[in-house]
Amino acid sequence: MPYPSASRHRSWRNGLAVVAFALAGPALCAQIVVGQTAGYTGTVAASVRETAEGAKLYLDAVNARGGVNGQTISLISLDDKFDPKLAAENARKLIVDRKVTALFLTRGTPHNEAIAPLLAEYKVPLVAPSTGAMIMHRPVNPYIFNVRASYQREAERAVRHLATIGITRIAIVRVDDSFGADATAGAAKGLEAAHLTPVLQAKFDRSKPDFSAIAPKVAQSQAQAVLFLASGQAVADGVKAIRQAGSKAQVVTLSNNAASGFVKQMGDYAYGTIVSQVFPSERSAATPLVAEAAALLKAKGAGELSPAMMEGYAAAKVLVEGLKRAGPAPTREKLIAALNGMSRYDLGGMELNYSPTNHSGLDFSDLSIIDREGHFRR
Repeated sequence: MPYPSASRHRSWRNGLAVVAFALAGPALCAQIVVGQTAGYTGTVAASVRETAEGAKLYLDAVNARGGVNGQTISLISLDDKFDPKLAAENARKLIVDRKVTALFLTRGTPHNEAIAPLLAEYKVPLVAPSTGAMIMHRPVNPYIFNVRASYQREAERAVRHLATIGITRIAIVRVDDSFGADATAGAAKGLEAAHLTPVLQAKFDRSKPDFSAIAPKVAQSQAQAVLFLASGQAVADGVKAIRQAGSKAQVVTLSNNAASGFVKQMGDYAYGTIVSQVFPSERSAATPLVAEAAALLKAKGAGELSPAMMEGYAAAKVLVEGLKRAGPAPTREKLIAALNGMSRYDLGGMELNYSPTNHSGLDFSDLSIIDREGHFRR
């Protein structure tokens, strides 16, 4: 089930789950409508929900204070089951039927690629796509505003780290889609810098992951580390398969799996997994952004922050700031202009920069390791 909210209405249209969140605030009906399509069911559901929870944490607080320029914000979230075709269909419904001011936190590289033509057709901004694909950064898309570093930067840093600690036999196992190809390009940069070549490169089908042939090859390659470039359940299934095949290689994956839900999916295989991160540690009280989110979560009595929640929280702060700057009657055009003017914006210990020629936003990258308690340690 989707995450709980102050007020929630569910309906079913053309087989798609529609989750409309009337975020907490003084008005019965929100006046600024923002749309999201993401895999609330399917292989990435756990991390999608956590990211949305982080966004909702901030949006609820804003609406409780009266919203933005006297207008509250409604987030309409549609389940695309992590299917790019459904993501595009959902985006069209949100843009044309719901007339959203912006799209927000859409999940997945091929999914965002499928949505991109609609952004240009209807001149709609997409704030904080939940992907680090380089195609979202370069060339600059006038309608896409990123709030996280690229996967290529993450993968390159991870490989460089492995090389510095003496690991030279590195295998790459990746999903056969645009995300997998993009992240592999970053890993290749790291390997080149370290004068290494991968001992194995293997890819699998995104819709029907099968590791029966790949796992023995990983074990036979005697890889010291395996860089898994995939999402959620696929990584968990892949790690289980290589362990059963006899591989004891260090497992490394990217920030798309930086969620407590991923730790649960990994089960007994989670401990010791390296996961790259694109935000400061969710336990870093010295970082104003983290301290602020932690205080709001504590006030709700709603558990602990996760890296995925921090991504959603930061994304919501950027969205709200853009809406504030867009004025009392924000339109798609006004929001785009406002975001383009957000230079040196302090998110809370992290400086975000946008301009007409730069929509990358942040460039933070770090590494963490999952401890025995299931926490991401830096």
